[in-house]
Amino acid sequence: MKNAVTTPRLTLVVPCYNEEPMLPTSARVLGGIMAKLITQHQITQDSKILFVDDGSQDRTWDLITQLRHDQSLFTGLKFSRNYGQEAALMAGMQVAHRYSDLIITIDADLQDDPQLIFKMVEKAHAGFDIVYGVRNDRTTDTWFKRTTAQSFYWFMRKMGVELVPNHSDFRLMSRRAIAALMQFRESRPFIRGIIPQLGFPSTRLYYKRAPRKAGTSKYPLRKMIRFALDGLFSFSVAPIRAVLYAGTAICIGAFVMLLWIFIQHFRGVVVTGWSSIMLSLWFLGGFQLVAISIIGEYVGRSFTEAKHRPRFIIQTDTFTPAFSKTKPVVAEFRFDHQSVK
Repeated sequence: MKNAVTTPRLTLVVPCYNEEPMLPTSARVLGGIMAKLITQHQITQDSKILFVDDGSQDRTWDLITQLRHDQSLFTGLKFSRNYGQEAALMAGMQVAHRYSDLIITIDADLQDDPQLIFKMVEKAHAGFDIVYGVRNDRTTDTWFKRTTAQSFYWFMRKMGVELVPNHSDFRLMSRRAIAALMQFRESRPFIRGIIPQLGFPSTRLYYKRAPRKAGTSKYPLRKMIRFALDGLFSFSVAPIRAVLYAGTAICIGAFVMLLWIFIQHFRGVVVTGWSSIMLSLWFLGGFQLVAISIIGEYVGRSFTEAKHRPRFIIQTDTFTPAFSKTKPVVAEFRFDHQSVK
């Protein structure tokens, strides 16, 4: 016998940082999609769009406030300062999941195809707890970004980190999947690495990413490198093992070099000069610094986690008051799990 399926309440979580040029377009497009889903009885009438202002320095929050004033569909969270996109995603999901059956996260720039939301909701009705939006075309990226992205996924796979290749933060998750995600308490969670570990029924939908229509990219090279390091150090001890292997190889090389020096000495071949000595010293010194830095990164992260500081501080919340007279979702929306193979 199949489980009964009721109409789910959906929340779109949209992280925003200095998105003043793009926000009116995002609100119009996403609002239209939500209205159509409500008309088709795919989601409840009190479903919401939740914009999370990650400490923007422009008029992003003013626009969110105006949208909320014009239409109850729109709600917002405002951080006290900039905490980063991962924190904005976690905050949106943490606040919304108590009153939502389904949550979809999507960037405000709408480079991820928002029309895929219709298929994501269909997959949720079919019984999937997690639906990944995955890019199948990177022609809009520069050669550098495309090459570094491919190298990143290859490297993370070699380091033992399970990721969905070419998937960013465009995904649907059920309430129970979000509840499981909230049990991960890292101060700087690597969401793309955590979600595949949850183990709930999942599927992928493919799309072509569009170029940004307004504003500027919020992921320059510096943030991309930091993001990659977060993923690596959060899920793998391979760098420490690599240091061990490299150190062992250097010791073996030094022993071989020692034998070669003795042989040359007995042959009467004496090489004067400091070049080889200085080269060895610089190489070993540099390796030691790299090794200490890698180990220090892990120690530093342990120190950060031990302090248990909040991931973010919410200054203003207009989402929760919208459900002040509504009981939190317990088990209203039940998936037809038997349809999932």
